[in-house]
Amino acid sequence: MPEAYLVDAVRTPVGKRGGALAGVHSADLAAHTLTALMERTGVDPGAVDDVILGCCDTIGSQAGDVARTAWLVAGLPDHVPGVTIDRQCGSSQQAVHFAAQGVMSGTQDLVVAGGVQNMSAIPISAAMLVGQQYGFSTPFAESPGWRARYADQEVSQFRSAEMIAERWEITREDMEAFALASHDRARTAIAEGRFAGEIAPVTLADGSSFDTDQCPRETSLEKMAGLQPLAEGGRITAAVASQICDASSAVLVASERAVREHGLTPRARVHHLSVRGDDPVWMLTGPIEATRHALARTGLAIDDIDLFECNEAFASVVLAWMKETGAPHDRVNVNGGGIALGHPIGATGTRLMTTLLAELERTGGRYGLQTMCEGGGQANVTVVERL
Repeated sequence: MPEAYLVDAVRTPVGKRGGALAGVHSADLAAHTLTALMERTGVDPGAVDDVILGCCDTIGSQAGDVARTAWLVAGLPDHVPGVTIDRQCGSSQQAVHFAAQGVMSGTQDLVVAGGVQNMSAIPISAAMLVGQQYGFSTPFAESPGWRARYADQEVSQFRSAEMIAERWEITREDMEAFALASHDRARTAIAEGRFAGEIAPVTLADGSSFDTDQCPRETSLEKMAGLQPLAEGGRITAAVASQICDASSAVLVASERAVREHGLTPRARVHHLSVRGDDPVWMLTGPIEATRHALARTGLAIDDIDLFECNEAFASVVLAWMKETGAPHDRVNVNGGGIALGHPIGATGTRLMTTLLAELERTGGRYGLQTMCEGGGQANVTVVERL
């Protein structure tokens, strides 16, 4: 089977809610990374077969196929198409999968995969709720078919995070210690310049250059302990959840022929890609079975993986996943995760991949495994091999 190579990856800094990127139009935000990716790779943009961007809540500035719009906003060739996809939190990771599958099928040679989300401008779940303003039906869980299958069970990421903490016997203190480590790791990574090479600084309206992730906090276990839980008597607080934020990110995926013809030097190859579903009411447990499936398909073991990126939607999600898979914390989210760096939904998949590639190169690791929980009880897994 033909190989799919990751030529390069780039991202914006992550802007906190209401922060540096809040006023940037989503199409311009995505266009920034598309431009940076083309410049970094030196590829003729006209040779790109497709642009696949992940994005959720595709209304307002994110509506109208933002992948196509962003490419045009960037001033890139008209004949290159674009498509926007939604696999919830895994949208841009799925974009990489679709891009790699296009290359591996032999029907495409150069595909841009990425994602964008301005959560400051368009709140999470806005697309689910906007129809109510016009008298349209309420969200998916009100569907008669859904109710027939799942009755009136509450479908909520917050409830799922609580259920996971209870089932896997994860205490609030466990989660707060994990969250603190995420912030500490992220601040260390920033201080040491580990993200500098993967970030394309954004010139803001006032002429200043935005080049550093805004979300990591100076916090402590004492501060976290003083927060009220999201549900009465619960364990989940804002301190152990991912942050609302704004960002874009992109990866160039190439075939062996494109690598040869364009004189490219790939950074990694796609060793494995898969996606699995799990109980949608539990919602956030998907990475557990998805990781087991990926390892079984590849013949790899946890000890063969040098670095893991498991998205920190909530601390309980990653802690349960580590318990079930045996992935050691010292190889998981080593530069911090969504709790510290934010989770710009549609952009997170390729944001994680950008960081994973850079860290594999920094540490000399061979294999990196990326996974994340997604709405509907889904989870993508990508295994990349550094070259």
